Amino acid sequence: MLNVIKRNGDKEPFDRNKVIAGLQAAAKGRPVSEESLLAVAERVEDNLRLLGGDVTSTQIGHEVLDQLRALDEVAYLRFASVYKNFDDAADFRRELALLEKHATK
Repeated sequence: MLNVIKRNGDKEPFDRNKVIAGLQAAAKGRPVSEESLLAVAERVEDNLRLLGGDVTSTQIGHEVLDQLRALDEVAYLRFASVYKNFDDAADFRRELALLEKHATK
């Protein structure tokens, strides 16, 4: 069983539906199919299972970002803005620079 250790230390079972809901919110209005989002959620869960029985919410967030980066850059930035608690435009510029740097690799 895959468990999530929350930031506050609580432990709960992994819920793929929470990942799907986050992906749907990030991709709202984007040309991304529901099937693509479900496939991303499945890859996220599969990759996390490879890490073992307990994962942190931070590990989940990073895995979602890694998968979204390849799927849709706008959805990636939307998810990153919530996940990383962006406060101002400078946060978006910094993340966009990281995204562009990653794309050139």
